[in-house]
Amino acid sequence: MPRRRTPSSTGSSSANPPGPRNRTPQPVRVRRRTFGDVVKAFLALVALVGLLVGVPFALASQVGWPLPSEAPSLAWLEQEITVGTFLDILAFVVWLAWAQFTACVLVEVKAALSGVGVPGRVPGAGPSQLLARQLVAALLLVGATAASFTPGLSQLGQSLEGNRSGTVAAAQQTPGLFAQQQEQAAHTAAALAEQASNVAAQADDGSAAERGDTKYYRIQPPEGRHHDSLWEVAERHLGDGRRYKEIFELNKDRVQPDGSRLSEASLIRPGWIMEMPGDAVGGELVELPDEAPDVSPDVQQQINEYAGTGDRAQGGGQQGGGQQDAGSSHVSVPEQPPAADRPATHQERPEQHAAAPAAESGRPFGLPEALLGAPLLAAGLLGALGHRRRQALWQSAIGAVGGRRGMEPPTPTGDALDVQDALLVGADPEGVRLLDLSLRGLAASLAAESRPLPTVYAAWLSNGDLHLQLAQPAGKPPAPWQLGQDQTFWLLARSDTERYEDVDTAAPYPGLVSLGTMDDSRLLLNLEAVPGIVSLSGREADRAAVFASVAAELATNGWSDRMTITLVGFGEDLTPLAPNRLRHLDGIDDLIEAMEAETRQRRGALGAAGHDSVLTGRTGPAQHTRWAPHLVLLATEPSADEAVRLAELAADAGRLGIGYLVGTDSAELPGAAWEMEITAAGKLVAPLLGLELDAQSLPPAQQRAVVELFVDADPERGPDGPGTAPPFLVDVSEQGRPAVYARLVGSYEIIGLETPDGERSALLHEALALLLLHREGVHPRVLASALWPRGVTDDVREALLERLRDWLGADPDGSSRLRTDATGRLTLAKSVVSDLDVLRSLYHEATQGKGVDNRAVRGRLLTDALVLVRGPLLADRPEDRYRWLTHEIIDAQLPLLVADIGLALSAFHLEKDRAEKAIEALDASLRTAPADERLWHELLRATHSTDDTARLRALAADLLDRSGARGLPPRTEALLDELLPAWRDGVAAAG
Repeated sequence: MPRRRTPSSTGSSSANPPGPRNRTPQPVRVRRRTFGDVVKAFLALVALVGLLVGVPFALASQVGWPLPSEAPSLAWLEQEITVGTFLDILAFVVWLAWAQFTACVLVEVKAALSGVGVPGRVPGAGPSQLLARQLVAALLLVGATAASFTPGLSQLGQSLEGNRSGTVAAAQQTPGLFAQQQEQAAHTAAALAEQASNVAAQADDGSAAERGDTKYYRIQPPEGRHHDSLWEVAERHLGDGRRYKEIFELNKDRVQPDGSRLSEASLIRPGWIMEMPGDAVGGELVELPDEAPDVSPDVQQQINEYAGTGDRAQGGGQQGGGQQDAGSSHVSVPEQPPAADRPATHQERPEQHAAAPAAESGRPFGLPEALLGAPLLAAGLLGALGHRRRQALWQSAIGAVGGRRGMEPPTPTGDALDVQDALLVGADPEGVRLLDLSLRGLAASLAAESRPLPTVYAAWLSNGDLHLQLAQPAGKPPAPWQLGQDQTFWLLARSDTERYEDVDTAAPYPGLVSLGTMDDSRLLLNLEAVPGIVSLSGREADRAAVFASVAAELATNGWSDRMTITLVGFGEDLTPLAPNRLRHLDGIDDLIEAMEAETRQRRGALGAAGHDSVLTGRTGPAQHTRWAPHLVLLATEPSADEAVRLAELAADAGRLGIGYLVGTDSAELPGAAWEMEITAAGKLVAPLLGLELDAQSLPPAQQRAVVELFVDADPERGPDGPGTAPPFLVDVSEQGRPAVYARLVGSYEIIGLETPDGERSALLHEALALLLLHREGVHPRVLASALWPRGVTDDVREALLERLRDWLGADPDGSSRLRTDATGRLTLAKSVVSDLDVLRSLYHEATQGKGVDNRAVRGRLLTDALVLVRGPLLADRPEDRYRWLTHEIIDAQLPLLVADIGLALSAFHLEKDRAEKAIEALDASLRTAPADERLWHELLRATHSTDDTARLRALAADLLDRSGARGLPPRTEALLDELLPAWRDGVAAAG
């Protein structure tokens, strides 16, 4: 395969003057003018001449000048209104309309000639300015310099909202982030002309459909303790309570019959009118224009008056969101699909943005917003933290059989606890899964068609839909992907993502990293595909927070396999997040030396392998072992000479899989292909790209707290002494009988409480299980996020907590069994106990309490503990609930705890040569921890002590069957060699 040559964009500073910002040459597709274009332009010229010149000429010659020839007096008011007076007034109105239209034409021509920014809005001139824009665009389309006069893609769709529907509209309003200016202009002119020919008819059809489908609901007065809520209205009439936000968006800030306005979804009043989505059903709804016959005339009048308010009635509304003023400088973003089709995204979680109460201790109870607003980053950190904690548990188990070190991971406190809660609330693991599934599925589909991976500059996640922006057209995407607004955009709708299954292929775009959000869309920049350096300017502290966020997400994200992330000038303390990915260098000299060597190596390796870029290598036979990206994050501004050397290295970095993000105090950096700035207000702006985002960052306080969580979970940092105590110990004597006892180990049962009635019983049981597994306390927002992953309002959450409090009841002293501690977290009284609490307490008492010096007590306590084990945790839980358990490590802790109990009880019996009793205890433990190698080793030793060779041979055969194609672990093989030297002969005979 011939190699693609990319000319160097940099040279010595003296030899070559600074070039354009993006020096990567791109082919410009020029749209040829057709005869229809010429006709349209001629008609537009005739229309403009007629409206701008003909109308005033006709008025001046037939009616005259609209202004009076003398100053007005009171006598005018006493004159009789004649036909002439009426015609003069009408002519004056026409003159005003002409002046307004002329202003619109001037504004549009100025914007087209300048080629910068969005045309300004002429007050009150919506239809007039739209007509002027259509005529000017049609005229300029065939001009000799039309491409240079038309706006960029960043303006497309900002004033023509609603001219597309569904997924097509989402694709067409995706930001044209990094396309070349010439290509942007040509496509925009064509798109504007095409949109202008259809917008009026589509607007008429849309408004007619809305008039026919408009339905209203009147908030009902309370019945007893029950109050109407938007959640319940959506549940009754839309079939899904989570669609409450659609109702809220339709009615937000509209004047209600009592003069107030809807400002928060949780604050509604009886008698208010709610406009409903068109698919709402139910007998309580009123549909216009044919009202329900049982609605009183007063209510009909209120609804008719209410129907006259809002965006739809005023013609300025939007369908699905994402509209901006015509004068806005923001890039337009994809419209939101109907809520019924939306995924479980972070943006749909209203409890994440609700105000949190203050703690009694005076410590702020709010969670870090930086992590609440970064769902992909939070999911990556949470997954990596769970993996680290499980790793620590297993290493601790291997290192201390029978005397467990670090069985209970340390409980975070202070900022670390707040950050952990924020990760639990803000994480969107489903979004990460779908993104990874989509990208790998695309790679597999292209490989099956023998097509290379296209170069992707950026990705937008908009309500579950994934938009990929390509560096250049790559043909028709494989199904279920679709073309977006042009040949450089590929779109995958959220509903089509599940068509993919897990595939064994390399991650195609591991360099994608979140930079921030625009409205409801999240931008991920592909750092390794940038044709040069990405520079980030702004205050040093603000840049550091962005650099930390980028480093943390790259180190822990779920859509990459392997990569190297080099940090220079910051981040030495971030390496505990991913020691295998993150490396820190002291200075720029070390970086340049290392990158020069790696750049030469990668160029040579690509040439030897016959690949044009790392993307073609990732779809080849060696996809799992080669072409991992190397991303350099340089927070220290380089000197002029260093910047030139970096620019030379970065000139060909895009095809080599190397990306550079460099911080700078100034706006100019040699070799910078894309320049961005972080403002003090937290905005990430790139004026040349027409981009303004709410930046994703990781401030220093949250950064330190995140690192603390990972450091405390480090497997090498386990306690040196005996096993740590559980967070909650119970009285295991007869006098310690609890008031409420929940059995979690096995099937879920509750003793001491009546089963609650109604649909909320499952929610109450799940909430209680979560609190029982976290005796240290649970943040209310963490509880809500666990029960309602797609989000819930504060009033619904508080209502559930009140029901839970009533269900659990009170202790004899009158105190509630559901309490709030000094930090504002929910805790359970000591009278509410689970079998897991008892299991931990029995083992602790046997190995570190009374059982240490009393053999009989130790045996009784261990036996009682093993009897409690009835199976895995919450064995009968529904598949669609308890998904928060995936974030927990209890699924790793419980088997280890049961194995430790079995091992301790086995040792207790073998001390008295009771091999059969020891085997019985080990068999009982293996039912809950079948993969624990320690149990099998002890079972082999106990069976060997019976001198029953046939039984030992059968056990060895069972172990071989369980091991499958992996084979036995080396230590198990060594033990079998010692206890049963002839076991390999049996394997050979069976083979």
